[in-house]
Amino acid sequence: MAYDEPGRSGQAESTPVGSTVGTDTVADDRQNGEPGGDRFGVYVLWETLLLLGFAALVYLLWLENPTALRGSGLRALIVDVVALGLLALAAGLTLRTAAVNLAIGPVAVAAGLNFAEQSDRGLLIAVGTPAAVAAVGGLVLGLVVVLLHVPGWAASLGAAAGVVVYIEQRAAPVLVQGDYDPRDIAGQLFVGFAALTVIGGLFGAIGPIRRLVGRFRPVADPARRRGVAAAVVTTGGYVCSTVLAMLAGALLASKDDAVIPGDGLDWTVLAVGAVLLAGTSAFGLRGGVFGTLLTVGAVGLFLAYAQARGWTVSRWVVGGAALAAGLAVTRLVERYGRPVVGPPRPVSPPAAGEPTGGAGGWAMSQPEPVGDWPPVLPAQSTGDPTDPWGPRRWETNSPIWQADDR
Repeated sequence: MAYDEPGRSGQAESTPVGSTVGTDTVADDRQNGEPGGDRFGVYVLWETLLLLGFAALVYLLWLENPTALRGSGLRALIVDVVALGLLALAAGLTLRTAAVNLAIGPVAVAAGLNFAEQSDRGLLIAVGTPAAVAAVGGLVLGLVVVLLHVPGWAASLGAAAGVVVYIEQRAAPVLVQGDYDPRDIAGQLFVGFAALTVIGGLFGAIGPIRRLVGRFRPVADPARRRGVAAAVVTTGGYVCSTVLAMLAGALLASKDDAVIPGDGLDWTVLAVGAVLLAGTSAFGLRGGVFGTLLTVGAVGLFLAYAQARGWTVSRWVVGGAALAAGLAVTRLVERYGRPVVGPPRPVSPPAAGEPTGGAGGWAMSQPEPVGDWPPVLPAQSTGDPTDPWGPRRWETNSPIWQADDR
């Protein structure tokens, strides 16, 4: 008999001979991570459908208002798409880290108001200083989330309330003081945004990076801490998302003559809805490559088409519709994008002489077989042929019995 003490050496128990294990059991989070790599077929299919929708909107807009797709109309459309795309990148980054930042819309509006007031002092003052403030604010927000280990949506909603208080100090529209026009470099802005989106998606498709970015995603008990790596990545996501939201607000303000104060939550809903519709999971971790670029472009085209048709479409309506459809896409991604455990394979038996226990050498080896017990009696000698059960000699050969016979 072997005596095992599971856990004595801190290792898992050995797999008995003849049992099976999966073909791919490697995960960065060895305690809670799912084995294997995500399936990308669902992203290929969904992003193909998004591409078809994008092409259909281009065709519809061309039929309704061809000038919107050439010259100054196209440059204005590109600036709008890039501004919304920066907000979508901010939302998508924090969704990937499983700690969404709901303050991005108010941050964008606040940054736009600040840019309108400070744009005549140069881009360094109008953009550089707010970027530093946004980075510090994102850092504080991230530390609150990871140190207290609270849901990101709740903490960022509180941060959004604080930014709205700053916005409400301005009741009237703020005139833009500078004359900077981003439409002059619309092409460069689009190329930079597209490159940032696609490269980020490609990096997110790499298994180890993908799982590291989404390590804050809750497993089992949501209140369970997810480690130092998850805390660092989540905090960095808040910093980057807040800075991206600030840049989006400055870009939106720079193309208009005045900035109208608002709470900015409609921009948050629109950005989060666009990212969910692009294929990023609401639970974090999972997302595609080209989805954000295609979805943001499609939303921009739809808003331009609605304006060309004379429709009055609120960002709340578009964002709410995108959010509702994005939740269905999340279910699709989680159902068909999660890893598939491969077919089981048998475990090879240990070689002769090797210990079979896996508890760090605490398993005792089987003893060698001993001889028969009880021992076998020695064989009887065959030298005397006399039958031990025959008649006794004193009964057959005695003279007394012979005399009586006569």
